[in-house]
Amino acid sequence: MYKVVKQKVNKVKKGLPYLLMLNMILLSFSNCQSNKGVLQRVIKSNDPAIQAIMKEAPKHEVQILLTQIQRDTTGGLLFEEEQYQLDEQQYFYPASTAKLPVAILALQKIKELRSSGIPITATTPFVIGTKEGKVVVATDSTHQEGKVTINHLIKKIFLVSDNDAYNYLFDFLGRDYINSELTKRGLSNTKIYHKFLFGADNNTTWEYTFFDENKDTLYHQPKLHAQIALKPHELKGIKKGVAHFSDGALINAPMDFSEKNRISIRDLQEILKRVLFPEAFSLGERFDLTTEDYSFLRHWMSRSTLESSWPDYNDGVHWDSYGKFLVYGDQKGAMTPNIRIYNKVGYAYGTLTDVAYIKDETTGLEFFLTATLLVNENSIFNDDKYEFESLGIPYLAALGRGVLKELNRPYFSNKPNSTNR
Repeated sequence: MYKVVKQKVNKVKKGLPYLLMLNMILLSFSNCQSNKGVLQRVIKSNDPAIQAIMKEAPKHEVQILLTQIQRDTTGGLLFEEEQYQLDEQQYFYPASTAKLPVAILALQKIKELRSSGIPITATTPFVIGTKEGKVVVATDSTHQEGKVTINHLIKKIFLVSDNDAYNYLFDFLGRDYINSELTKRGLSNTKIYHKFLFGADNNTTWEYTFFDENKDTLYHQPKLHAQIALKPHELKGIKKGVAHFSDGALINAPMDFSEKNRISIRDLQEILKRVLFPEAFSLGERFDLTTEDYSFLRHWMSRSTLESSWPDYNDGVHWDSYGKFLVYGDQKGAMTPNIRIYNKVGYAYGTLTDVAYIKDETTGLEFFLTATLLVNENSIFNDDKYEFESLGIPYLAALGRGVLKELNRPYFSNKPNSTNR
């Protein structure tokens, strides 16, 4: 259930024979100090929030992937993993973490359209409608100028996990594009089936019209039809619970997730890695983004919910850690700028997931932490009775704090005049 894996060096400078350069980098890494057994110590700690879940970890379907990051003096990267119950064939509902690849691919598609000569950007306003002329959305009150733009929808996805923003980007891309592009990049354990809209047509999209300041059309995208058939998942745990609600009626049978969105824990972390460290991947594995795209994604996925003027969520309803489960999820008003969390959370059907790159600006510590768990004590799905606040979020927060503390321990214990206990 618990496993440690050291991955290959992911950056090799050009101009030197491969084996020579690889040996030089591995030699330089031999002086780096990895902190082994971190995850094991954290999940075995006496923290009550952690033990409330770990005492029945199989029931809660816990999966955790921790990746420590080491750098040598040349900037070379080494990823060292620790896993707990990681199983690529065990299904969990990814919920809003599915918005992460969709946000990335929306910027990629804009870049592709520009490359083909279409003069639009991620800040070009657009209107969504139907072939029959019905307007679905034309304005956005959270935008400073009331515009609907790709960039603004992405902001809303990272700040408050806005479902409508995801739905609009899903149809801008089309289901075939989403899945083919992810498969092309080696993310074979990811399949995006649907929008977050009851009764939605996930095969046929809305129409999109981009226009300039004079309201002249720059680009019109007619509705797209999915041509690639998505087969039902054949995975462990694809049917969950003892009963579920459907259309308000209780069905005394497990809920079937075989045609729901799916992203494995490893794929989730690999998607985030491609945004933070694209240089660690081959060109074919990377997303096709501009430098500005990468900067935009990194900025907004690392903001707290209150670090924005447009959209402005300083409304008393939201709080700083609204979209940050790891480290701060159970605390309001506790986030500090020295700990930056680049992440995407998801929670639905009793499942909570967070995929994060966490950086301590004070110590320079950086690591990836991805975790999922199920909190559904009555084993009835779709009844909106889950233990998110009492069990799930406290667990993820404690897990994040525990890992942060353990990885930072060598830094603080090696400081002059420190006391080791």
